[in-house]
Amino acid sequence: MKRYLAHLISVIVVLASSVICVMAQPILVIGHKNPDADSILSAIALANLKTQQGIPAIPLAQGTPNPETEFVLNACKLDTPSIQTSVSGQRVILVDHSDYLQAPGDITNATVVGLVDHHKLGGLTTDEPIEVWVFPTGCTSTIIARMYASADISPPKEIACGMLGAIISDTLLFSSPTTTQEDRDASVKLARIAGVEDIDAFGHKQLQAKSSIEGISATKLLNQDLKIFDMHGRKVGVAQLELMDISTVATRKDELLSAMETLKAEGYHSILLMLTDIGKQGTDLLVVSDNVRIVESAFELKGIGNSVWLPGVVSRKKQVVPGLLRAFEGDGAQ
Repeated sequence: MKRYLAHLISVIVVLASSVICVMAQPILVIGHKNPDADSILSAIALANLKTQQGIPAIPLAQGTPNPETEFVLNACKLDTPSIQTSVSGQRVILVDHSDYLQAPGDITNATVVGLVDHHKLGGLTTDEPIEVWVFPTGCTSTIIARMYASADISPPKEIACGMLGAIISDTLLFSSPTTTQEDRDASVKLARIAGVEDIDAFGHKQLQAKSSIEGISATKLLNQDLKIFDMHGRKVGVAQLELMDISTVATRKDELLSAMETLKAEGYHSILLMLTDIGKQGTDLLVVSDNVRIVESAFELKGIGNSVWLPGVVSRKKQVVPGLLRAFEGDGAQ
């Protein structure tokens, strides 16, 4: 009996040590592939909140920051998160996405313990209950601001500044139809913490950085903010360039279409590129597709060829992706 009890105790000790070892590993907070400002700043903000709550967490990115995100990080004196694309065997919180095609490639080998997002649900499934904060706000950082308030914790000045930048980015300085009153209210509170006296002035400088495309190849521009979707069995990429004035890219449309054709050959049914004019509040949509008729039906248009101007369309998640999903579902044929 003594020998049995000793063996049982040793097994319990080993199991307890394993659990402690796993729990000691920090949670990885990571946004989507081809990260934008919200993806990276949300990871930074949420990792800080969790750490302040006694749950060690570190922010990660799945790619290098784009020019706008670099502007925000520099302006807010924040370090760029480490780039990591493998999360196998780790505990993970996903921010700003829930689509498998946008997550790390080995996400199914990780343990997802949380999700914070403002997009459609992308099919994520888990074996155990997780913490979920998903709301139809204009920005994930707005939801994280709600999480800070709920925990009665104030974000540090630098992180508040970064969260403000993320909201400005995703709402196009509150001009996007995705903007909610909560986005506006959160921005005011974050600006106060960050010491930003003029949100509009800060925002316009940031949007100028968003429009910086000089010297960047067409391939890099296409992949800079590319999101990949499974639309009823077909792989579709929807990229977006948000510019203060799209005339700066008008002479490069053929170059961009060529880059889209090259990308499409990697197994895509369709590649769309939104050239969004922030000033004119509209989008010049470039299209390369196996069946352009499906894309046309998404916008109730005909004969668009490889380019069409869409007045009033500036939001990928609210004005483009939902229509495409319905069109691909209605098409039926694979």
